[in-house]
Amino acid sequence: MRIIDSGKGKTIEAFGLQTNYLELGEGEPLILLHGSGPGVSASTNWRKVMPELAKHFRVIAPDLAGFGHTERAEGFSYDIKHWGKHLLGFLDALGIEKAHVIGNSFGGSLALATAARFPERFSKLCLMGTPCDKFFMTPGLRSGWDYTPSLENMRKAMSHFPFSEKTITDELVEERYQTSLIPGAQEGLRKLLVKPSEDGETALSGMPEHVVAKIAHPTLVLHGREDKVVPTEMGLKLGRSMPNADMHIFANCGHWVMAERPKEFLQLVINHFLAE
Repeated sequence: MRIIDSGKGKTIEAFGLQTNYLELGEGEPLILLHGSGPGVSASTNWRKVMPELAKHFRVIAPDLAGFGHTERAEGFSYDIKHWGKHLLGFLDALGIEKAHVIGNSFGGSLALATAARFPERFSKLCLMGTPCDKFFMTPGLRSGWDYTPSLENMRKAMSHFPFSEKTITDELVEERYQTSLIPGAQEGLRKLLVKPSEDGETALSGMPEHVVAKIAHPTLVLHGREDKVVPTEMGLKLGRSMPNADMHIFANCGHWVMAERPKEFLQLVINHFLAE
C-alpha cells in the first residue's frame, strides 16, 4: 500500500486508478461518497462536515472515478459496475473490510448498487437525495450536462441545488469552477448523465424498488423537501421499500442536506451510525 500526500489530499492506487481522497479521525471507518455535477469532488461535498464526523469515526472521502483529482484513465468504462469495482478496490487498498457509508445523490446510488451485490462490505448506510426507480430529468440534472466552464455558468448550474442561494458562496463557486477545468472533467460527468432528449422529457432511472427492497442494512434516508435535482418522491420510495430504513425530510431544504442543514444532518447521522 503506497499512499502519497498530494496537497489536495492523499492518493492511493485502486482498481488501476490513482485515487485522490481525504481522511480524518480514528475509529470505525465511515466512507463519504460525493454526488455528481460540474466541479464536484470529495472536498466540495464533505470538507465542512468532516471534522465533526471525525470526532467519532475514521472518515474517508474519495474522489470517485471521473471526478475531482482522481486519475482519468483512457479506456475506463464509466458505468455503475465499474464505479462499484473502483469503490471496492479503494476499500481493499486501504485494508478496510467493512465500513459505514454516506452517499449523496449519485454517491447514494453507488452505495445502493454496491451494497446490493456485496452486502458484507457495509455495516450501515445513509442516503441523501438519492434516486430510486423511474423519474424524469430535472432542470438541476440538465444543468450538469449543459455546463461549460466559467464562473458565471458554475454559479448558474449550482443555483438549482440548494433551497437558499445563500448556501452558494464565492469560495464554493471558485473551488468547483477550478475543479471543472481539470482535463476530462466535463466528459466524465457526461458519461454519468443521460443525454437530454431533444423532444420531450428525458427518462431516468435509479435503483429499482424491488432491488432496494432486498437491501437489509440499517439505513437512514435523508431528503430535502424542496429538492429540485432529485425529487423528494425518490426518498419516499427508498423509505417505503427498504426493510430497515428510517427517513427524515428537511423543510426549506434542497439537494444539499449536509450544507443546508449541517447541525441536524450531523446529529442524525452520528446517532444513526453509533446506535446499537
